[in-house]
Amino acid sequence: MTLADYLMAIAVICIWFLLLVNIVLIIAGYLYYIEEEGKSPPEIIGEEPFVTIMVPAHNEGRVIGKTVEALLALDYPHNRYEIIVINDNSSDNSAELLANIQSRYFTRNLIIINTDAKTGGKGKSNALNIGFAQSKGELIAIYDADNTPERMALRYLVAEITQDSTLGAVIGKFRTRNRDVNLLTRFINIETLSFQWMAQAGRWKLFKLCTIPGTNFIMRRHIVESIGGWDVKAIAEDTEISFRIYMMGYRIKFQPRAVTWEQEPQTVKVWFKQRTRWAKGNIYVIVKNSMLLFHPSAKAIRFDIIYYISIYFMLLISLVTSDLLLVLHALGYVHTTIASLSTFLWFLAILLFVVGIFVTLTTEKGEMTFSNLAIILLMYVSYCQMWLAVVVYGMYHYVKDVIFNREVKWYKTERF
Repeated sequence: MTLADYLMAIAVICIWFLLLVNIVLIIAGYLYYIEEEGKSPPEIIGEEPFVTIMVPAHNEGRVIGKTVEALLALDYPHNRYEIIVINDNSSDNSAELLANIQSRYFTRNLIIINTDAKTGGKGKSNALNIGFAQSKGELIAIYDADNTPERMALRYLVAEITQDSTLGAVIGKFRTRNRDVNLLTRFINIETLSFQWMAQAGRWKLFKLCTIPGTNFIMRRHIVESIGGWDVKAIAEDTEISFRIYMMGYRIKFQPRAVTWEQEPQTVKVWFKQRTRWAKGNIYVIVKNSMLLFHPSAKAIRFDIIYYISIYFMLLISLVTSDLLLVLHALGYVHTTIASLSTFLWFLAILLFVVGIFVTLTTEKGEMTFSNLAIILLMYVSYCQMWLAVVVYGMYHYVKDVIFNREVKWYKTERF
């Protein structure tokens, strides 16, 4: 065998290993879906605990009004929760809009914090720390500024976390409210659905692990106090705080009945910037927690560490290597005797990818359509390849930040 054969064989084995892991997660996620469908919704026992809902917002004038009104309409006693909107150094009309809502509703449970360039403007983690300093709730819920949670969302989250003392946080499900705008939003809609059932429901079913998605979740106040708040260096603050919750011995559960609808990027430029921030932020978390692989107390979360390392490092290197070798083989620059086998496995991988994602769509009403099947096929050869570019670009900028000791900047997703 040639060197190209060895490299191709290693790349194919790595790709198929991760593909099989995802298939297992799909099956486990589907079983969890069947279980949840057969259960009654969780209910709060006794008096509702006091909850602080925090909404970090920077130049969110286009969406913040709808978000705050949805939070004010939650099916939860108004004297048992407060909404803290951190209007973080905004230069648009957010302050005026929020003041108008506050005066119209004349409610004491809506608190507006307006920061300036000195106190704010340093990213989501810093804004959350500012809001938390003024919070009173024994439970802390977080929503992004573009979210419209369903009326029962908070009640389901609270009911779940109060019934199980081993839970440090409970996450809900997020849906794409602008999914029909264009092909990109259709891709994102399918991505979010499949991610939640594969990576969240499946991991909860098998390992009792989930990762906080950044919005539509609730956690215990004393946890935030114990860990000293959010890491201001983390631009993927959701993943970062998840690992710290794990290390305190708590679990994070997925409750799919708690649903919020959020706006997703509608242009490739905005999508690329957002996903690059996610990739760079998750790489930071991986590097920060990689040594936990050898830590005796981290046994319960070892799968998650390996999972993230595999996605952002092993899968990336394997896909780039196999694609490059196939192209060089076709051009005659290298010779590999397993090129034909690799091509066959590649087509088989596409088939499993399509079937796996289509299975996850069966769990959502109105999503199992022939048009979505066609979009999944197109997704593999376009959207998934764009993801490779995102991870490479995110890795490049993470390394630059480390080498030149640059301050990490938080990119705010543009709204529409």
